[in-house]
Amino acid sequence: MPAFATTFANMFTQPGCFDTSHLAPTVFERQMGVDEAMIQQVLAEALHSGGDYADLYFEYSLRHSVVMEEGIVKSSSVAVVSGVGIRVLQGEQTGYAYSEVLEPGPMRRAARTAAAIAANGSVPLEQAWRFNTRKLSNHYPVLNTVSDLPLTEKIQLIQRAEASTKAQDSRIVRVTVSLVDSITHTQIAASNGGLLTDTRPMFRMNVHCVAQDGSNLQNGTAGMGGRVGQEALEQADHPVRLGEQAAAEALLLLEARQAPSGLMPVILGPAQSGILLHEAVGHPLEADFNRKGTSAYSGRLGEKVATECCTIYDSGTIAHDRGAINCDDEGVPGQENLLIENGILRGYMHDRISARHYGVEASGNGRRESYAHYPMPRMTTTYLANGESDPEEILGTVKRGVYCEAFSGGQVDISNGDFVFVPTVAWLVEDGRKTAPIKNFTLIGNGPDAMSKVSMVGNDFAMSEGIWTCGKDGQSVPVGVGLPTVLISEMTVGGMSE
Repeated sequence: MPAFATTFANMFTQPGCFDTSHLAPTVFERQMGVDEAMIQQVLAEALHSGGDYADLYFEYSLRHSVVMEEGIVKSSSVAVVSGVGIRVLQGEQTGYAYSEVLEPGPMRRAARTAAAIAANGSVPLEQAWRFNTRKLSNHYPVLNTVSDLPLTEKIQLIQRAEASTKAQDSRIVRVTVSLVDSITHTQIAASNGGLLTDTRPMFRMNVHCVAQDGSNLQNGTAGMGGRVGQEALEQADHPVRLGEQAAAEALLLLEARQAPSGLMPVILGPAQSGILLHEAVGHPLEADFNRKGTSAYSGRLGEKVATECCTIYDSGTIAHDRGAINCDDEGVPGQENLLIENGILRGYMHDRISARHYGVEASGNGRRESYAHYPMPRMTTTYLANGESDPEEILGTVKRGVYCEAFSGGQVDISNGDFVFVPTVAWLVEDGRKTAPIKNFTLIGNGPDAMSKVSMVGNDFAMSEGIWTCGKDGQSVPVGVGLPTVLISEMTVGGMSE
């Protein structure tokens, strides 16, 4: 590990050192020599052939991972990621290059590569910018990060989760527990004078188990995480709780019967069911798809796209949530954006390119996986707001249907909104009651059509537990979802029993 990486890692061995205002300059300027003069030079190089705008995205991340299988620590790793991404915009064209080496020569060569798209003038290499450093609201204040914990204590957390899982039933035959944490420093310098730094903690713990009863094998999973610190682990005995939840899911599925098939009412339970909203509605409302005319929602601003009981937001400001951002990866502060209001489409999620196209302000949704990737419109935490119906009242209206509590994920065709989702925990609903657990089925539908059939929205809104990662164009970013209980009057259930 390089000397500056060792120094950086040592910073996080002392409690109470999580201070954005002083750590980011330490990493980028004091440890790597990336001062304002160097930033000026690289920006000037990026715009030397012309271009409307350029920005530099510096990243320094320290990532830990520990995995235990069958009571044995199978892997433990530490990864250091550092580099700078350099972007030049000319109209709606993007030139992008990156350097893994934060030194003047490699960064300037990368800047010249990114500048190759521009041919409409030049900026003198001695050009200077006056940077405006802006203090960000901190949506994830952490006293002691999970990264502060010694490896021995992380292993103890994993062991408690494994013991809790196995203790639930002798039919639990296999358990895997993982703990992943990271600290990511970013610094964004732009030719519009913006200069922002952010320090982002992230943590996730996941339990997976297998239950066996004769030849019947079923899986159970549970997870939690977010931009949280040790205090989140101290507030509740999460390792034990996750073990209980994973085992309960696997044991429930041992008793589950094959799901029915056909058109029927579908109830989406609170929290984790929000992944359906994320895929079926969220992605099609990302502005790049709409700018290109490839979304089912293209050109529909101001139109009714859902029932009146649907109000949907995307927010980067929910404290400690997995999708929270103090600023996006273009230097735009995180914010809450109204997407659909009482069924009316009010807005899209924008990066700087789409915002300029639509003549609006960037919405804080320009995100990227790392410095090696260019930013694009991405969700942060997407949720459907609370309604007025009691969840039991919603359940009582369904004579025969399905109730879905958790999902393994899904896919959506952005151009027409068609989706397929795989529930992992679900029940048959008969005469207003949840009766038998069901398995082996999919939900098949269309985003705009499903939103037009949302007939009741519950008053039990809940956020997911910080487990989701979203993929788009080969890039992955952490996101959050949230939902109250929702009744969709009719959807195709792809089961096997009928």
